[in-house]
Amino acid sequence: MNSRIKGTLSAAFVGTYPPRKCGIATFTYDLVQHLKRLHKEDTLRGESFQVVALNNIPQGYNYPSEVDFEIREPHKSDYREAAEFINLSPVDAISLQHEFGIFGGKDGNNIIHLLNNLKKPVVTTLHTVLANPSPSQKEISKVVTSLSTLVVVLANKAIEILRLVYEVPQEKILMIPHGAPDVPFLDTSYYKDQFQAEDRRVLLTFGLLSPNKGIEYAIDAMTKVTKDYPDILYIILGATHPTVKHLHGEQYRVFLESRVKELDLQQNVVFYDRFVTLDRLIQFLVAADIYVTPYLSREQISSGTLAYALACGKAIISTPYSYAEELLQEKRGILVPFSNSDAIADKICELLADESKRNRLRKNAYQYGRQMVWQEVAKRYDTALEQAVAEYDRKKIARRIRRKTVAHPPLPEIRLKHLRTLTDHTGIIQHASYTIPNRFDGYTTDDNARALMVTTMNYRLLREDKTLELLYTYLAFVNFAFDPRDNRIRNLMSYNRQWNDNVGSEDSHGRAIWSLGYTIRRAPNDAILSLANHLFKQAIKVCTSFISPRAWAYAILGCLHYLRRFSGDTETKSVLRLLGDKLSDLYKKNGTKEWPWFEDIVTYVNARMPQALIALGHYIDNSIMIDQGLEALNWLLKIQTNLTIGYLSLVGNEGWYPKGGEKAQHDQY
Repeated sequence: MNSRIKGTLSAAFVGTYPPRKCGIATFTYDLVQHLKRLHKEDTLRGESFQVVALNNIPQGYNYPSEVDFEIREPHKSDYREAAEFINLSPVDAISLQHEFGIFGGKDGNNIIHLLNNLKKPVVTTLHTVLANPSPSQKEISKVVTSLSTLVVVLANKAIEILRLVYEVPQEKILMIPHGAPDVPFLDTSYYKDQFQAEDRRVLLTFGLLSPNKGIEYAIDAMTKVTKDYPDILYIILGATHPTVKHLHGEQYRVFLESRVKELDLQQNVVFYDRFVTLDRLIQFLVAADIYVTPYLSREQISSGTLAYALACGKAIISTPYSYAEELLQEKRGILVPFSNSDAIADKICELLADESKRNRLRKNAYQYGRQMVWQEVAKRYDTALEQAVAEYDRKKIARRIRRKTVAHPPLPEIRLKHLRTLTDHTGIIQHASYTIPNRFDGYTTDDNARALMVTTMNYRLLREDKTLELLYTYLAFVNFAFDPRDNRIRNLMSYNRQWNDNVGSEDSHGRAIWSLGYTIRRAPNDAILSLANHLFKQAIKVCTSFISPRAWAYAILGCLHYLRRFSGDTETKSVLRLLGDKLSDLYKKNGTKEWPWFEDIVTYVNARMPQALIALGHYIDNSIMIDQGLEALNWLLKIQTNLTIGYLSLVGNEGWYPKGGEKAQHDQY
C-alpha cells in the first residue's frame, strides 16, 4: 500500500523537451514549470519532478537541469532502461505525452517497451486521437491506453473516439484542455510598433511549418482582401518543423514564398522564420486583429496554437478540423470550408468591416479561455496524478519485470570458503592471521566494496543463495559507511562497530563507487538494485571535487558500469566527463616521452588509471584518451616486468618508484 503523505506527490514527465523545437516539448515544459509553481512552497515536492526526454539526434540536446534521463528514439533498450530508472526514482507517478511521431519504431511502437516495464501509475496525454487509424496505429493506441492508469484527452470529441474506436472505458478517460499562457485582454495596437505595423490590420498564423497547415490558401485569400484593405499585413510566424526539414528541407516554405511573389503580395505577407520565446510569441498574438488556422486535416484533435489564440482573446477564423469545431462553437470563432481561399477572404473582410463583431468574438474566446490558462490546467493534472496513484494502489496493476537468464560458463570451481570465514554479521574483516580472522584490525569499506563486487560477480555465474547472503552483508556495510550529511563514505571501522574516521579516503570512496556501479549493472534483484542505486546517486555527487587520480579512475569505472544499466542518466554522464577530463589533463601535464605517467612517482593501484582512460575513451569515442591510456599501460608493463627472469615485478611500497629514482622491490602489491 502506498504510504505517501497526501500533497507530497511527485512525478516523472516523459516527452520531448526544450531546447528541442516541437509542440510536445513546449507542452511538457509548460506543464512541468506550472506544476512547480503550484507547489513552490513545497520544496520537497518541487525538487521531485523529473523529466525523461526523447532525443531524435545522435548528439542529443543541451537540456536544463530538470532532465534526468535521455532516451534515444530508435533504441529499444533505452526505453527499458528509462523504465528501470523511473522505477528506482523517488516519484509516485508518470505523466506521458503521447504522439506517434516522437517515439522510435513503426508509428512510435518503441514506447511500449517503456510502458511494459514501468511499475508505477501512468497518466498518458494523447495529443493525437485518430478516428480512422491505420491497423498499426490502432493497435499501438490500444496497448498504450491499456497500460496507462488514466488517459487524458484535450477535447471532448476524443472521448467518443476512444470509446468507440479503441474500446477505452469511459471511467479511464479525463478531458483536460490544452494549456495556454495567462495574458491580459489587451488592445491589438499594444504591440504593433514591435513589428512596424502601426495603423495596419494584422492577420497571424503561427506554429511549426508543414504542408498540412494549408497556409497557401490563406495567402491566396490575401489577393482578394488587399483590394479592400491594402494596409493588411499577414504575419506567418514559425520555423519549418524539424522532421519536415530533415525529410524535405525548406521545400514548403520556398513554395509559400514563391506564391507570395507570384501574387505580388510582398508588402502584405511577411515570414518570421524562427522559433520564438513565449514572451515574444505573446507580443505577436496581442498585435493580431485576426488569427487564422487554415489546417487541412479534419482529424486534428488538438492544436496548441489555436489554444493560445483563444486564451489570448483573438478573433479566429479556422477550417473545421475537430479541435476547432469544438473550441470555436457558441460564437467563439468562425469556421470556413477546407481548402477554400474565397471563403477565408470573405470572412476576413467581414470581420475587418465589423469591429463590434470582432470584439464579440474576442470577448467570447477570452472568457472561455480562462479555463485553459496553465495555472488552471496544472491544477487538473495535479488532481489526475493523485487520482492515478490512488487507482493504481487500489487495483494493484501488475507490471512485468525484466529478467535475464544467464548461462553458466564452463569455469573451474570457485571456492568462497575463506571469504565466508573472514565475514561476520558486520562485514568482511580486514586481515587474517594465517587463515584466522584478525579482529584487532576491524573492517574497512575498501575490503567490503571489493567483496561486494566479487560476490555480485559470483552470484551472476553460479546463482547460489549463500553467496547472495554475503552480498547483502557487504552492501549493508557500504550503506552503513555512507554519511548523508556530506555524501561521503567512511572507511575504517573497529571490531566493536565504531568508526575510526569521520571522512574516508578519496580512494576508498572511489572504490565504493566502482563496486556500486558494477552491482547496479549486475544486480540480482530489485532490493539490491534500489539500495545500490540510491547510494551511487548520492555518493557520486562529491567525486568531482576529489584530487586523487586513483579515486577519479575508480569513479570513472563505476560510472561506466552504471551507464550500462542506465545509459540516459545525464547527471552521471556529466560527472564521468569531468573526471575523464581531469585524468586526461593530469596525464598531459606530467607525461613525457621518457616518463609517460600521470604523476612524478609510480605508487599503488597503478593500472586502474590507464584502464579508466581506455574504457572511457572507447565509451565516448575519444582517441586521445585511448592513446594516453595505452601509452601509460605499455610503459607500466615495461617497468614492472623483470626481463631477466620474465615475470611481473610490481613497484614496492618502501619508497615506490620516483621519477629519476630507483624502483622499490620490497612489499610489492
